[in-house]
Amino acid sequence: LFSLLLLSSCYRTIMTNHINHRRYLDFLFLADAAVSLVFGVLAILTPHGAIRSLVGEYNHNAHELFRLYGCLRVAVGWITFNVRSVDDGRFRKNICEALFFCYMLQALAVLRAQFTDKANPINWIAIIVLTVIGGAYGQFRFGAGGDMIKVYELPQNNKVMR
Repeated sequence: LFSLLLLSSCYRTIMTNHINHRRYLDFLFLADAAVSLVFGVLAILTPHGAIRSLVGEYNHNAHELFRLYGCLRVAVGWITFNVRSVDDGRFRKNICEALFFCYMLQALAVLRAQFTDKANPINWIAIIVLTVIGGAYGQFRFGAGGDMIKVYELPQNNKVMR
């Protein structure tokens, strides 16, 4: 819930100059990294009993896929955390596009699962979180000024917080 509030406040921020765009994107990368790392570690460490209580029965293959998804989330968290210090505008622009499509496709996949299988309230939470994060990347990339490379690669006045 906290991550949703944090990301939705970013999403509503109106950018007035290129420095603010850079700071906003760095904050978005940081928030995405935090959410991805926490979810990834939790997914990897989720015990059998928790899976059983969430879905009603235990399926070893589904649990392994959940753990593998957790590994991918940890990797995405590491990448988004470290990409904040990169000043290459084309690279940062492509990262924004890739993450926008990645999160939107995940939201669509979970939405499809919600309507084609037994409904699950956790799916709605996932749909909202994935859509908000993807929407934030999309708003940044495809919104006003998102096609100008300079908003991605302005030199940093302050060092990135580590």
